[in-house]
Amino acid sequence: MTLTPDRVVRAAVELADEVGFGGVTVSAVARRLGVRTSTLYSHVRGSGDLRTRIALVALAELADRGEAALAGRAGRDALVALANVYRDYAREHPGRYEAARTRLDPETAAASAGPRNAEMTRAILRGYDLSEPDQTHAVRLLGSVFHGFTSLESAGAFAHSSPGSEESWTRIHDALDALLRNWPT
Repeated sequence: MTLTPDRVVRAAVELADEVGFGGVTVSAVARRLGVRTSTLYSHVRGSGDLRTRIALVALAELADRGEAALAGRAGRDALVALANVYRDYAREHPGRYEAARTRLDPETAAASAGPRNAEMTRAILRGYDLSEPDQTHAVRLLGSVFHGFTSLESAGAFAHSSPGSEESWTRIHDALDALLRNWPT
């Protein structure tokens, strides 16, 4: 097996989904790949570097999914599509989803797919005719709601309550759409 930085990161990404983002270390990835830990240091600088690379993969995957989901959509339809991208991604890739919320240094963040994700949210908001700084406030609101609900749901917070989380998710879309259409001035 020939190790490459891409192969090391791919193993780390898969490991994050299996054991959680916090469980990803250079030694854990080395065990997964069947190599000595020291071997990986020619491909990554350490566990922090590895976690940053997982975050970059996750942000890019989210942006790619978001762009595909938003194609040809506007208004509430686009809002729901983007919300579902985040929720579905968190369900399919819990470790990567956690990684996507990692705070990156400004230079790394600027070069990542993070700005693509933010721009998709801003594109949705243009359909609601919000100007700055309200658009920035709305981006933060949507991110908080999407990530907050998804995180609570992933932790099992809604598992044994009625109505079910699916109904709440739909009602949240309705409420957000109504709020964005009638944004307070």
